[in-house]
Amino acid sequence: MGTSFRLYSPVQELLLPPSLNEWLAEGHLAYFISDVVDELGLGSFYARYEGNGRRKSPFDSRMMLKVLIYAYATGTFSSRKIARKLEEDVAFRVLAADNFPRHRTLCDFRKQHLSAFREVFVQVIQIAREAELISLGTLVIDSAKVNANASKHKAMSYKRMQEEEVRLSKEVDELCGQARAVDEAEDEQFGSAQRGDELPEELQHRESRLSKSQAGSGAGASR
Repeated sequence: MGTSFRLYSPVQELLLPPSLNEWLAEGHLAYFISDVVDELGLGSFYARYEGNGRRKSPFDSRMMLKVLIYAYATGTFSSRKIARKLEEDVAFRVLAADNFPRHRTLCDFRKQHLSAFREVFVQVIQIAREAELISLGTLVIDSAKVNANASKHKAMSYKRMQEEEVRLSKEVDELCGQARAVDEAEDEQFGSAQRGDELPEELQHRESRLSKSQAGSGAGASR
């Protein structure tokens, strides 16, 4: 009896569930970041888009913030890698709700809103600390020490909190600096408009890929 293989039909439609959320565990970090960002005041991010009806429809700032904060908090600093994860990683796709900003758009958003972005990032970490999370992705929050100081002496707690604010701000600055350095290095390597993982022009369309593949298999068979 021949082997019975599991169904494999790459071109079949409706392979995904109706909601991407069904592919991501309920307690995933992406949901925490999404919920926190939704509760923050983000007026400064939207102000620059007001009163310009000629502007092309920009990506929603809430979405861009969620994606970038999640990326940096989990150790992905390259805008090119983030753009790739938006296509391949379920958590990123859930946060972006199937929006696919290009690497240049992600990088420019960080640059244009850098000061406000840092403030929001710190706020997210602060809320994570208040929720008594030990870490936010790869970031250590140190909530246990803050809470211990708070229970001992209010003045000590306030001083410790101030020190923690400085530490968090510095850490966010370092993350943003790392992202900037990675993007600049990759711009130098690939050119600012290229992601670096594109197929050659002649292989970017299915028909031409099939043609090349068939030509290659025919050449191999004739040897």
